Amino acid sequence: MSKLNQPLTFRHGATVTNRFVQPPMLTNSAEDGFATQDTINYYQAHAKSGGMIITEYMYVSENGGPALTWKRGREQLAAYDDKFIPQLTKVAAAMKSAGNKAIMQIAHTGREANFRAMEGKPVYAPTALDFPFLPYKVHEFTDEQVQQVVADFGAAAKRAIDAGFDGVEIHGANHYLIQQFFSAYSNRRTDQWGGSLEKRMNFPLAVVKSVMDTVKKYAPKDFIVGYRISPEEIHGKNIGYTWHEATQLVDRLTTEFDLDYIHLSIPQFDAKAGDAMLLDTSKADQEFKDSAKPLATLFQPYLNGAKEIIVGGIRNRAQAEAASELADLVAVGRATIVDPLFAEKILNGEDDQIVSEVTPEQVKVNHMTQGLIDVYSGPKAAIPLPGAENIQSLHQGFGGWAEMKYPKNSEVK
Repeated sequence: MSKLNQPLTFRHGATVTNRFVQPPMLTNSAEDGFATQDTINYYQAHAKSGGMIITEYMYVSENGGPALTWKRGREQLAAYDDKFIPQLTKVAAAMKSAGNKAIMQIAHTGREANFRAMEGKPVYAPTALDFPFLPYKVHEFTDEQVQQVVADFGAAAKRAIDAGFDGVEIHGANHYLIQQFFSAYSNRRTDQWGGSLEKRMNFPLAVVKSVMDTVKKYAPKDFIVGYRISPEEIHGKNIGYTWHEATQLVDRLTTEFDLDYIHLSIPQFDAKAGDAMLLDTSKADQEFKDSAKPLATLFQPYLNGAKEIIVGGIRNRAQAEAASELADLVAVGRATIVDPLFAEKILNGEDDQIVSEVTPEQVKVNHMTQGLIDVYSGPKAAIPLPGAENIQSLHQGFGGWAEMKYPKNSEVK
């Protein structure tokens, strides 16, 4: 039997039936933060995408999003208030309808909350820097605000429990707020939340404690808690952190808290030190390519009983099998957007039935939201989708950065 077909049990007792995971991917389908019927239909169609399915990232504070949002009705999902629970309950039920585990990813996007700037609202980050790649201003969190965000993560975890999710994944990757606090580039604070490596760890540690305290108080014993991390933040000579520092953080997270898994956010499942991370445009200097081992292997000595998920560039059985030899669980992103039964077909030996390119017909099968269609069918998609040229006729605009226009207001530079 392939390892991919084998069940896996996490440290608190939850068991997934196979090693495939659907990773968190934005659907751009919320309206005022609420999941819509399009959101629910999408997750229903993806109920067999893996033994564990992770939602897109949901912002835990009112000022924590929306990110990667271009207009109303094409938004990131929210979880900062109890008013979102009824719709989130429907999302959880749709995800669990085939018997697989449903995980809610919780996040604060920090400086990436672009839609706030569009609406003339302040965008917050660890430090009020003038980021050259952002067309809007960034304001520095006060200590009181930081403490509130920490509490908000715990409150969002309670909402995930109440909505019927089987677990939560804390989003500490992809340049969002937790990573911004850990990064020496974006965190220039001189208080308890910044400065030394140890102080830059304080925010992620506080967030995980807030979530774990909530889970221990309110959740079933086998409730799953994971943490996602970008293994490195390197832009040429501009260093947020290297894998050496990231593994120190993971070691503390998994030593101080009994996390179920660590999820490495990498663009290629066998990525190595110094390779470009998600959406990176500048290459790391040669000095940072300091190990021949895959990042998945480099992080394993620091897991302390947590399982490991890797992701990136998996489009067929051979790649999925190779990834399963490197880590416990294999996340498949874009191939799953195209064909929600990608994992199911591999598990059943029906590889020849996998749909590898998106088409107008396949959009009806996979229930891509209009927001997703716009993202991938527009010009200069940041992360291209196979067959995107086939759905250009379905494009309705506002699909990404290339089509983005910021209004003139007090928050835009």
